[in-house]
Amino acid sequence: MSTTQPIRDTALLHEFKDFYLEKEKNIRNYALCIMGLNTALRITDILELRWGDLYDFDKSCFLEHLAVIERKTGKPNTIALNQTVVEVLTAYRNQLSPVPEKGTCLFPSRKGTNRPLGRSQAFRVIKKAAEAVGLHHHVSCHSLRKTFGYHAWKQGTPPALLMNIYNHSSYQITKRYLGIEQDDRDDVFKNISL
Repeated sequence: MSTTQPIRDTALLHEFKDFYLEKEKNIRNYALCIMGLNTALRITDILELRWGDLYDFDKSCFLEHLAVIERKTGKPNTIALNQTVVEVLTAYRNQLSPVPEKGTCLFPSRKGTNRPLGRSQAFRVIKKAAEAVGLHHHVSCHSLRKTFGYHAWKQGTPPALLMNIYNHSSYQITKRYLGIEQDDRDDVFKNISL
């Protein structure tokens, strides 16, 4: 059984992110990738989102935080919406016709009325972008969540804080998520000069 991996290489990550924006011209799929990479939510939680979860219709602006009850754990999670997410969702929202309402699915399926994109279709979206940019290792929807943690860790975020962000019950689970490999360990030894 293969383990889902984060997207470690930053150049490939940029190509992956931009695949649906630049090559496919599909803003919904682009926004799905950006949400996964920037919120660290599981794909099931992302697919259940409605516009009212992210957008204040009375003030006509995006909320500062997204509050969800995680489907898998039942735990609450509050996520700050960063500038990248807000910009992408703004562009996405501006291309929708009619303009979405509070109860409209953020990522609707093309099948049925106001039905969310299915998990298997989300997997195909992620896999297509990964393969198009040459990511042939084990990439899945969960790779987006793991990629968030890996790059946050590489930028200096303490693993204990990532454990809290992920709502993990043990540090061992978080360590597996980070996908630390020998080259990461080698970098530590190469950059220490005591």
